[in-house]
Amino acid sequence: MAFLLSVTELSAQPFVFTPQWTAQAQFAGYYVAQEMGFYAEEGVEVCIDHPSASRSAIDRIRSGEADATTLQLAQALEIVDNGIPLVNILQTSMNNAMVIVSRRGCNPLEQRGARVGIWNTGFGQLAICMSKKEHLDYEWVRFVSNVNLFVAGALDATLAMSYNEYYQLVQTGMELSESNIYRFSDHGYNVQEDGVYMTRKSFAKDRERAVRFARASRRGWEWAAEHPDETLDIVMKYVEADHIATNRVLQKLMLDDVLRLQLDRDSGERAFRLRPDMVQKANDLMLEYGMLRKEVKYEDLLPR
Repeated sequence: MAFLLSVTELSAQPFVFTPQWTAQAQFAGYYVAQEMGFYAEEGVEVCIDHPSASRSAIDRIRSGEADATTLQLAQALEIVDNGIPLVNILQTSMNNAMVIVSRRGCNPLEQRGARVGIWNTGFGQLAICMSKKEHLDYEWVRFVSNVNLFVAGALDATLAMSYNEYYQLVQTGMELSESNIYRFSDHGYNVQEDGVYMTRKSFAKDRERAVRFARASRRGWEWAAEHPDETLDIVMKYVEADHIATNRVLQKLMLDDVLRLQLDRDSGERAFRLRPDMVQKANDLMLEYGMLRKEVKYEDLLPR
């Protein structure tokens, strides 16, 4: 027979945090908060549970298997527009990391009709808007992870994150230069990416615990910025435990870039805030090019 949990019993359950991808330095601050005891000091038992190929992070949020996840802002807007109210409890990214990498000597803006790789799990909303705005008529080819299709010559270009796939390509020995790289942040698409999101219902159920989780997570990121070498040790512990095919050099490059992207271009500070102007920019682009049906206002994303 099933029984409903009391409020006390619910609070005793671990706070399940599912990052949007497998273990890597992109999530270093959360690993630090766990390993350095910052969550414990806030009185929150946290379970960091990475997604699997069959169960994405947003699937787990939707079903209630996870309490919080990381999402890019454009992703979060699309999910809210599809009927799942979300709140942002912590913003880490202040800049956009997405790039298009083309073959040597090719300008992505001159490759009309090109076959371009895009992540199967999402993340490409702004790229779709850009391709429509520039009348590029890209043929989007979905991939699960890494750069194998592009390296093998099956694609003319591929989307990449400056902290991840870009460095994977560097490690393959592929020759890259600014002539064959399009950086979204430099062309009017500097929309924030990673933030921590919960459903509004889940947040309302235990607001205090969510606030404590967010506070400890921010502390984890601040510690990571001050202690990058020790942080990398912690990251490698999680990477190795999850049997991720990577290496320390790649994870160091990722950590350095993720920390750089957390610095606000205007203030130069690690601000940890969702910017209303970037929410508006994402809305304007996604509404104009059919990625949203209605505006998702900045206030809609605030925990209250």
